[in-house]
Amino acid sequence: MSVFAGARKAPEFPPDLDWLNTYRPLRMSELRGKVVLLDVYTSCCVHCLHVLPDLRRLAAKYPRELVVIGVHSPKYHTERETETIRRAILRDEIPHPVVNDHDLLVWRAYDVRRWPTLVLINPQGEIVGRMSGEDVFDVLDEAILQMLSEFDARRMVNRAPLELRPEATGGEPSFLSFPGKVLADEFSGRLFISDTNHHRIVMVSLATGEVTGLIGCGAAGFVDGNFEMARFDHPQGMALDGETLYVADAGNHALRRVDLSRRTVTTIAGTGRQARQPNLSGPGERTALNSPWDLAVHRGLLYIAMAGSHQVWRMDLRSGAVQPHAGVGREARVDGPLPDAALAQPSGLTTDGRRLYVADSESSAIRAVDLDEEGVAETIAGGDLFEFGDRDGQGREVRLQHPLDLTYHRGFLYVADTYNHKIKRVSPEDGVAETLVGAGEAGLRDGESAQFHEPSGLCAAGDALYIADTNNHVLRRVDLPTRRVTTVQINA
Repeated sequence: MSVFAGARKAPEFPPDLDWLNTYRPLRMSELRGKVVLLDVYTSCCVHCLHVLPDLRRLAAKYPRELVVIGVHSPKYHTERETETIRRAILRDEIPHPVVNDHDLLVWRAYDVRRWPTLVLINPQGEIVGRMSGEDVFDVLDEAILQMLSEFDARRMVNRAPLELRPEATGGEPSFLSFPGKVLADEFSGRLFISDTNHHRIVMVSLATGEVTGLIGCGAAGFVDGNFEMARFDHPQGMALDGETLYVADAGNHALRRVDLSRRTVTTIAGTGRQARQPNLSGPGERTALNSPWDLAVHRGLLYIAMAGSHQVWRMDLRSGAVQPHAGVGREARVDGPLPDAALAQPSGLTTDGRRLYVADSESSAIRAVDLDEEGVAETIAGGDLFEFGDRDGQGREVRLQHPLDLTYHRGFLYVADTYNHKIKRVSPEDGVAETLVGAGEAGLRDGESAQFHEPSGLCAAGDALYIADTNNHVLRRVDLPTRRVTTVQINA
């Protein structure tokens, strides 16, 4: 942590900003006597997500002394919208107040340079230090302990409770809660949905929409066992190999194997703790992972979109060994030989049997990664870390906005262009991209001018695409010949 020798008064929050998770705006002046911790973040950033467990631990340890405030300073256009932030708060289960810093006024007032940045303020309302990055608990815990000791001796700590009001869901509970990914198996007629915020996998009949099974008890945790007792933590992508379903258990930083015949769940990689280094390798059960977000299986290898370390990994399903496959572990868009290439929060993965294709969310680009470890990574369509938007075209002229998934089907890549609320179709051969469906505005509307709200997962079966329409808590179907969209009725 950078500690400031001279006292600097914490700037007041600008007026007229929208606040969430609190019934009224907060003022720095009314928080005197409290230790205040500002978390300057943006909802797209995986590193910001990694900080949240530490913030929860600190708030639980100092429930009367510490006030945590999220300052949402956006990167993308859609992240400026208060309703988008509200849904992200619900999806990420953020318990503390959040202010929408849509024009980066707080960002500039506190001289922030990167996401996430934590700013620590003492009971006198003075900035005493800041730090950026992850793994913040120990440093902040020590600083808060020292601060409380000093200000308790001066009788300047206010332990009166601060009344807050957490965000309401805004409607009746839905069968799905922020579904992240979807996987269709045309051969068996099954559809698998990662029901992310219900911490389970839902199996549905492709033909009837009837629920045929639930994998996981529905409570967050890290427990192997039968379908009824197993626990996941915000599961995301899946890959199917016969009667074996592999699950990227993102919140547990683990890979799980589901035996569909025996109805059991076992852990095959990950320790339950986040890896802090990008290039560890070894036996799966003893190797820590970092936010695995999606999976693809090919010829005995399980490929992993490792969002937290900005890499693609692979697992040898025979030996159980895991190791990096592409990416140096630095967040960037750099093409070239696989060990030297750089990715930016890869969140979706698919293959045509010749190459891997990656939804590289933070570079808003579609990347191709060779299966041969002597191969290269290259950009097919899209921009760079701060080149994003909504523009069809070819190659580098294409603009996407935080795409979270893609699937290969009949010669094309179908892309969940998440923050544009659209589905795009991209040619892997020449990088030509076009809008397939989606009006470009958040909503829930079927038909030929369909609306989505941050679609995050998709797959194909026959003449149809199936889409995890995440913020709408539903599954959508696109008839490819007509491009007509319908909402799938799930019969639980």
